[in-house]
Amino acid sequence: MKELAHLNKYFWKYKFYLILGVFFVAFNNVAGVYPPRIIRYAFDLVKENIVYYRLFGGFELQSNFYDFFSYALVVFGIVVLLLAVFKGIFLFFMRQTIIVMSRLIEYDLKNEIYEQYQKLSMAFYKRNQTGDLMSRVSEDVSRVRMYVGPAIMYGINLTVLSTMVITAMVSVNPRLTLYVLMPLPLLAISIYYVNTIINRRSEDIQKQLSELTSIAQESYSGIRVLKSYVQEEPVNQYFAEESESYKVKSLGLARVQALFFPLMVSLIGISTILTIYLGGIEVMNGRLSAGNIAEFVIYVNMLTWPVTSIGWVASIIQRASASQKRINEFLKEEPDIINPSTASLKLEGEVVFDKVSFTYPDTGIEALKNISFRIKPQDKIAIVGRTGSGKSTIAALLTRMYDVTQGQILMDGQKNDECNLTALRAQIGYVPQDVFVFSDTVANNIAFGRQDATMDEIREAARMADVHKDLEKLPEGYNTMLGERGVNLSGGQKQRTSLARAILKDPQILLFDDCLSAVDSTTEKNILYNLNHLLKNKTAIIITHRISSLIQFDQIFVMDEGEIVEAGTHQELMKQEGFYFDLYTKQEKEEKKSRVV
Repeated sequence: MKELAHLNKYFWKYKFYLILGVFFVAFNNVAGVYPPRIIRYAFDLVKENIVYYRLFGGFELQSNFYDFFSYALVVFGIVVLLLAVFKGIFLFFMRQTIIVMSRLIEYDLKNEIYEQYQKLSMAFYKRNQTGDLMSRVSEDVSRVRMYVGPAIMYGINLTVLSTMVITAMVSVNPRLTLYVLMPLPLLAISIYYVNTIINRRSEDIQKQLSELTSIAQESYSGIRVLKSYVQEEPVNQYFAEESESYKVKSLGLARVQALFFPLMVSLIGISTILTIYLGGIEVMNGRLSAGNIAEFVIYVNMLTWPVTSIGWVASIIQRASASQKRINEFLKEEPDIINPSTASLKLEGEVVFDKVSFTYPDTGIEALKNISFRIKPQDKIAIVGRTGSGKSTIAALLTRMYDVTQGQILMDGQKNDECNLTALRAQIGYVPQDVFVFSDTVANNIAFGRQDATMDEIREAARMADVHKDLEKLPEGYNTMLGERGVNLSGGQKQRTSLARAILKDPQILLFDDCLSAVDSTTEKNILYNLNHLLKNKTAIIITHRISSLIQFDQIFVMDEGEIVEAGTHQELMKQEGFYFDLYTKQEKEEKKSRVV
């Protein structure tokens, strides 16, 4: 229960539902305990007076007895019916309080987890798989809800009903009560044991189902690769083997579940037999009436579900505790990146890297080594270099996805880890190398950073990103729904759509992280040409492996193995005939060849 203590704050929040639920459980059970007594009275009334009824056969007095029986039995029937109606009403309100409370707690807990996910840093997402994150917010929360709802409800019901029924049975005959209840603990233990086996096998089945789902998802997502390499048959065979494993485990669970009901019926039957046999002896000895036997049989059957639910509730609590432990692991995670201020922030666009070094916390790779540079407001900066040279790390540090290991980054003279994080990111238009497109309309994807944008503004941003014509050709134009990860767009179209998103945001600093790698050089030149006007009064940092002379960069930084090895304008770097010169010359030759072809 230690892990489940996290939920106490929710119980306190919804204490009104919980308290009312307890009352409704009590009233529901009161309405359920009295009918057996009424049946006993009716049974004894008939048994004790049927002899007299027969004695007066043929006399007028017999009809009086008949009227008396009829009236009494109708009254008893009406009372039992009314108690059943009240029991149904209280059962309805019982579920409307405790079960509704569980749904509200489920809602709050999911929101708490999702909000925590939003706070956590990039390092956290690199350490954990997306499937695991989703599992904790869906399956684990569902198991916890079973604890705060059904387990609580049936636990209270078990306590209240058992107390009332056993008290009623003891008041009639303590000795018979003892004998009758003897099989019930055995029933609870047996059910707990069977439930434990069922839960363990259910876990195995769930894991196997997840494996099948992953195989299917990968097959569907990579269907082009699968078909092009003619791997349909091997993949089918692999899926069939995993399906066979799922079938075997499912059948094993079915066999265990098949024992559950017969076991329960057998033990209940033993209690019923004991009730009739021992009760019959008591009747013969004059210590009980026949109505008491009927009353006891009903009481035993009333106790069946509460006693059966002991194992079920215990199993739910075990599973909920395990799930809540998994949830707590992430809820206790502290974000590496925190927002230190709520002060307003207006950037002019000056960026200073002062002896910055950075090592990725999750891998230990040293990405930057003591680099320093200054970007003045409205400067146009290019960063070039080989793959793995540290270019994208600069982008990640500027947007404060990570904090520097050593040194400092200044934004308009203020340390970026002291700026209002929300305001800082709001004034940077970041287009990452690995673009992401949401499963939404094209228009909503472009307007992601500015929800109030008009369609004219969205189209203009698309024109600037040289993607307007492509989007217009889609089946429903800008209202076309994009598939998962923008599957109905090409790589270049996704990159340009992401670029349009940053342009529409209209930030003071634009940061392009090799975001045009999937477009041809001609399209890239068109985009950069369009951006000339846009970037006029803004600071622009373009990370690329291509070199273009359309934008007169104020400075170009050449990176290699986490260090800036060359810096200067295009003309200055060409004169040095170093790394930049070799890269530019190589690209010029490639472009000439492509034009000839």
